[in-house]
Amino acid sequence: MNNLKKVGLTALGTALVASSAQAADFSISATSQITLAGADNGNKGNGWSMSDSISFAASGEMDNGFTITHDVELDNTQIGFLALSVDTGDMGKLTFIGGSSTSVMGVWDDLTPSANEESWGVGYAGTPDTPANGSAITHNIFTYDYTIMDGLALKASYVPSHTTGAVEGSVDYGVKFSPSAIEGLDVYAAMGENNDAANSADVSMMAVSYASGPFTVGYQVNETDFGTGSSDEDFTAVGVSYALTDDLSVSVNTSVIDYEASSKDDQEAQAISFSHTTGGMTISGTYGKMDNVAGTSTADNAAYELNFKFAF
Repeated sequence: MNNLKKVGLTALGTALVASSAQAADFSISATSQITLAGADNGNKGNGWSMSDSISFAASGEMDNGFTITHDVELDNTQIGFLALSVDTGDMGKLTFIGGSSTSVMGVWDDLTPSANEESWGVGYAGTPDTPANGSAITHNIFTYDYTIMDGLALKASYVPSHTTGAVEGSVDYGVKFSPSAIEGLDVYAAMGENNDAANSADVSMMAVSYASGPFTVGYQVNETDFGTGSSDEDFTAVGVSYALTDDLSVSVNTSVIDYEASSKDDQEAQAISFSHTTGGMTISGTYGKMDNVAGTSTADNAAYELNFKFAF
């Protein structure tokens, strides 16, 4: 058993045998969103849709100093996120996620700054390939967060095996470095494995983001190397965002997926986004174009979305 699993399971075991919490804090928040979306080369039917979220949180400190937090999110009347976290303080925070989440590689799939969607994230017709090449299993997983020192943080995840959907467990490790000497600079690096299928893959990423005044610039590269065959992929993304005011931001994002397979052309995407917040309402939108969707040379599509979000 590796050291990460030992630390995490020790923290969890200690928390479970500790005495009950002295007191608990409760909170509730909610959001509602109306979206208008459309795309060429596809029939979306009625482009209007609605989503909603109600989040509940209970948190309390136990006699041993650990902080236990239970989060529940109801998303469209269903449980979208369900998590129990054990914050040990000096030993880090271990979280068991029973609802929808993802591994480190999934969380950090594209960190380039955007006012709304990533370049590949708007609803293009067809099925675009995405940079999220971590494990596809999103329920009943473990994550671990630990501050190594000021400006340097560790993030890790463990996705257990799950029948034919994940023939073996998968582990991802990542670090975030924010040097105090260079304000606004964040550097990310992560690596791990995707054992969702018999042809397992090694995955890795590196990203850098720098904010100066109203500008934020980001660059990222992801690599997916499969054990056999010619299915390897390299993902590259660049994003620039600009805060016109405290309430209004715009961004430009681009990305490319380079395929090892000679039968596929590079998937290229470009998008412009905006976001405006006033009070508890946010209006945001994205227009994007994608060439060679999923590597198909004849699939060049465009798409847009407009969101009206209310938080209370």
